[in-house]
Amino acid sequence: MASSTADGEDDEPVQEIRLVNDGEWWVATDVETGVTSQGESREAALENLDEAVALHEGEIGRPPTDEELREIGIEPEDNTTGSQEPPDVLK
Repeated sequence: MASSTADGEDDEPVQEIRLVNDGEWWVATDVETGVTSQGESREAALENLDEAVALHEGEIGRPPTDEELREIGIEPEDNTTGSQEPPDVLK
């Protein structure tokens, strides 16, 4: 199942979301970004998709502040891995 919303002026699609039930889970995909999420109900899948798209677009989530790092026991000046790729990343 796919749905589109229109902005009312020229009826061009603003956002298209595909919502599919695979028998056990609902799978929701934002067509424009390609971001996909799932949930046990339609509502849960759509809520999860909203959060996943927001993360994808940088609307939520951010690097931790120095104070937040200190609160969990990491001294920011001693943290030298922040700009390095993990050792298991292939180039």
